[in-house]
Amino acid sequence: MKYLIVGLGNIGDEYDGTRHNIGFRVVDALAEAQGATFQDKRYGFVAKTRVKNAELVLLKPSTYMNLSGNAVRYWMQQEKIELQNILIVVDDLSLPVGAIRMKQNGSAGGHNGLKHIAQMLSTEGYNRLKFGIGNDFPKGMQVDFVLGKFSAEDNKIIDEKAPVAVEAIKAFCLSGMPFAMNHYNGK
Repeated sequence: MKYLIVGLGNIGDEYDGTRHNIGFRVVDALAEAQGATFQDKRYGFVAKTRVKNAELVLLKPSTYMNLSGNAVRYWMQQEKIELQNILIVVDDLSLPVGAIRMKQNGSAGGHNGLKHIAQMLSTEGYNRLKFGIGNDFPKGMQVDFVLGKFSAEDNKIIDEKAPVAVEAIKAFCLSGMPFAMNHYNGK
C-alpha cells in the first residue's frame, strides 16, 4: 500500500520554527526517524520511505499554506494514491501544545490550508493528524500567534510529542485510521 503523508507549513526562513509550520516539523521528524531525505520537486519537498509493507511519500508543499491543495492533488495523482491513504499533518489552535487528535474527516475549522485541500480534492473526507499549538493569544491576534515562534518551554514539549506523532502516522499506515485514533488521540 502507498500513502501520502503531508505536513503543512510555509516555506522560507521567516516561517521556520513558527507554530503554523508544525506540520513540516512532524514530517521532518518522520523522515529523520526513517533516514529519508527530502528532494525539491514540483509543488514541494518530497521524500520516500517504507514502514514494513507500507510505502510512504512524505510531502512538504512549497505552495505556501493557503494553496496546499495544489501540491496534495498533484502528488496524489502523480503517485496514484487513494484518498483514504492520505494523511494531512496540521497545526491546531484548539488543542494544547503537543496534543494529538486524528480525524477521518471534518470541516477546515477556519484553517486556510485545510480549506484549500478540501476545495482541490472536492471533499472534506480526508484524514488528518492535528497537532496542538495552544491558543495563548489576545483577541484579534491569531495571525500573529500562528506565525510566531514557539517558546523554549513549548519546544521541549514538541520535542517529546513529535515522536508520538511519528508513531501515530506509522500506526495509520500499518493498522488504519480507527486503530490510530483509538491509540493516539489525546496523547
